[in-house]
Amino acid sequence: MRIAVFSTKKWVRESFDAKAGEFASALTYFDAKLGPDTAVLAREHDAVCAFVNDDVGTEVIDKLADEGVKIVAMRCAGFNNVDVKRATERGIAVVRVPAYSPYAVAEHALGLILTLNRRFHRSYARVRDGNFVLDGLLGFDLHGKTIGVIGTGRIGRVFVDLVSGFGCRVLAHDPYPNEAWATEKGVTYATLEQLYAESDIINLHCPLTHGTYHIINTYAVRSMKKGVMIINTSRGPLIDTDAVIDGLKKGIVGYLGLDVYEEEGDLFFEDFSDQVIQDDTFVRLQTFPNVLITAHQAFFTREAIENIAETTFQNLREVRDSGTSQNAVPE
Repeated sequence: MRIAVFSTKKWVRESFDAKAGEFASALTYFDAKLGPDTAVLAREHDAVCAFVNDDVGTEVIDKLADEGVKIVAMRCAGFNNVDVKRATERGIAVVRVPAYSPYAVAEHALGLILTLNRRFHRSYARVRDGNFVLDGLLGFDLHGKTIGVIGTGRIGRVFVDLVSGFGCRVLAHDPYPNEAWATEKGVTYATLEQLYAESDIINLHCPLTHGTYHIINTYAVRSMKKGVMIINTSRGPLIDTDAVIDGLKKGIVGYLGLDVYEEEGDLFFEDFSDQVIQDDTFVRLQTFPNVLITAHQAFFTREAIENIAETTFQNLREVRDSGTSQNAVPE
């Protein structure tokens, strides 16, 4: 089996080389993203390994199938960028890494909350410049605040464990509520309307689906408490960026922490430090002093990277040997 690995960076090569085992000589690394113009690079490969911002849509699936590719191995949990139906029609198995480290993402979300609240980033910059004034750095106690968690899968549940230690009230929303867990943890499931209206902090831990696309929209923002904090470490399109910018301008959104961005595909994981960023919406977000953006790094811990590599190779091994995998993405 030959495997074409797209969107590779130094950390991808290092983690994959360390865990490749019998696949060590089968890997071909490409810096390029997978897309219509680069799918041809998969020629003479049996599988491709792709990441969150690669394009594995209908056109790419057809080109991969024409090149003889039989497996698409996503080294991430999300697969909204994959035309799974078309892959099935063309005889391509799609597998993913459903859980690598829920702690990594949940802890990053908590880090965004604490940093935005207590202005660690602004305080650090001031002290570096010899400025020890506290004006503008006033935060609030997390204790006693209401935190709304949208999505109570693995990551959402770990996040609840973390914030429970601060003495927070937790409202949750999920189309598939885990009532036994909620009772044990003292969590209250609520409608989105109640969660929007009562939460001091809203944290997104849900997948991107037709139902969750722009779950934070103009209506949602207008329903929220004045000064609400919104945190998104899941998928960029969960948030209607224009609606949130309007909320920031009106003072409804008091804090915004993003590890993902609606149009991140052309930005994240690349170095544009010596260029003018052409995404006007992203640049506008950066002008707000109460917005903190990290570049899709919530997953980026040693433990998570090791788990991603191990699970990816296990998925490939299972499909090679039996034609399917426990982590196969259903059509």
